[in-house]
Amino acid sequence: MDFRVFVLAIAAFVVGMVELIIGGILPFIAEDLNVSVGAAGQLITVFALTFAISGPVLLSLTTKIERKRLYLGALAVFFFANLLAYVSPNFEMLITVRVVTAMSAALITVLSLTIAPKIVKPEYRSRSIGIITMGVSSSLVLGVPIGVLVGDLFGWRMLFLLIALLTLIAGVIIFYFLEPIKPEHITSLRQQIASLKSKKIFSAHIVTLLILAGHYTLYGYFAPFLEATLGLEPFWVSVAFFVFGISAVTGGGVGGWLTDRIGPQKTVISFIILFAIVLFLLPLSTHSSMLFPLVLVIWGMLSWSIAPAQQSYLIQTAPETSDIQQSVNTSALQFGIAAGSAFGGLVVQQTSVEATAWAGSMLVILALVFALYSFRKPGKAAPWGLE
Repeated sequence: MDFRVFVLAIAAFVVGMVELIIGGILPFIAEDLNVSVGAAGQLITVFALTFAISGPVLLSLTTKIERKRLYLGALAVFFFANLLAYVSPNFEMLITVRVVTAMSAALITVLSLTIAPKIVKPEYRSRSIGIITMGVSSSLVLGVPIGVLVGDLFGWRMLFLLIALLTLIAGVIIFYFLEPIKPEHITSLRQQIASLKSKKIFSAHIVTLLILAGHYTLYGYFAPFLEATLGLEPFWVSVAFFVFGISAVTGGGVGGWLTDRIGPQKTVISFIILFAIVLFLLPLSTHSSMLFPLVLVIWGMLSWSIAPAQQSYLIQTAPETSDIQQSVNTSALQFGIAAGSAFGGLVVQQTSVEATAWAGSMLVILALVFALYSFRKPGKAAPWGLE
């Protein structure tokens, strides 16, 4: 595998870490800037919504810009935004900076996903996407514990300075080792928006949204789930999150490898079915100390293993607008996280925290319906698997 893919993955990890790292330092920010913890929590909401909306828009507006130059420009904006976050004197300044940070992070993430498959041999395309996915997933999983650790030792502002430094290092490496990449398909904004009218493509994006919504219906309330079903103390809850995190990070690589072997459509169908089953069985597995860790690991791997197959499917289905489709799919992921967290809250209020797993499973089954619909709609001939 080309080492430049790993550099792009590191950059994706750095920008992705900014999103949820706030969750671990909310009390520090609230106290320092004299706001409530609830108000500070809006820093996460604002980031997610900005990220989801701005990704496709910015990619559409920059279709004619050479990819390496655009990537370095986005990294530069991200670098200075984090420096501004480090010196923010008040909450209003910080939330404004979060908007700029989210916009640049969205562009960097989708550029990483679109550049990676272009700099490797065709047979490694899905695996390269899987490696980028590993970078994104690991940032989402590890962001909170890193935030807690660094924030407690050095203060919350030091986190943004550290991220700025890592961004600078990634930018220097990309400047020296990544060759210029011209946009392969220059399409107008109207054409790119029109491509979403395709039921085959639109339903594929819905699949991503529903899978992440189903996942976060439980994952957003996993700590109280563990306390209610297993009576775990905080230390063992942290251990469970760590085990899940390691599994999730490896899932992107596994999904990319399998997609290259059997094709994206077979991978998506197989993983969705298994994902729905695992979510349904998770509450039942808590009665066995041997079975629960196994189900937890499988759940963690599946949570991010479908992403490379989804991205590969979009590339082969709409190659002329593949960049914008990958951007929209990343936005669908963000909307899925927000929708799943909100839905999980309703489930907890109306029923019980244990029911979040079954509710999430139902959303994943619905994703299977949309996946089958998308795959059976007429479209371009697929180079892999079934069509």
